Amino acid sequence: MEVILLERVAKLGQMGETVNVKPGYARNFLLARGKALRATANNKKHFETQRAQLEARNLERKSEAQSVAETLEGKSFVLIRQSGETGVLYGSVSTRDLADVVTADGFTVGRDQFALNQPIKTLGLHTVPVVLHPEVEVSITVNVARSPEEAERQARGESTTEREAFNLDDLGLEVGAALAEAGDDRE
Repeated sequence: MEVILLERVAKLGQMGETVNVKPGYARNFLLARGKALRATANNKKHFETQRAQLEARNLERKSEAQSVAETLEGKSFVLIRQSGETGVLYGSVSTRDLADVVTADGFTVGRDQFALNQPIKTLGLHTVPVVLHPEVEVSITVNVARSPEEAERQARGESTTEREAFNLDDLGLEVGAALAEAGDDRE
């Protein structure tokens, strides 16, 4: 299905380009979200008459996104979650959780603006890209911890999920004793 892009779409094209996409992608994403028009003769004429307004609106949105990006770039947000001793979360941190914590800090960011390829499932510091506009992207740091005190320790660079270190000599003796015991049982 051929469509005319009304704004820049990543990995697809720039505003005003006529591109050929699969019908489901066009109907369910591009047309539904107002990012494209079907490439008919009437829509092409309509687009050319509206092109100046669309470009002006795009520049306005881009400048707003850049002003938000300046204040948001490099900020760190803390999320408190429960986890096991090894640092694996009971559940995960999704884009909805990220949107809630960023919005609570005074920024207007929707959950669809976080470019999270897979949910966060471990404690620690995670860098998350935020796409504020198709041409403006920033990175934030999400500090996932069990408590505010642990979040402070993680921010300083301390590890909170260290396991107890074994002395190799003691471990070797234990393994040797277990093997000897197993050998005694065979006889």
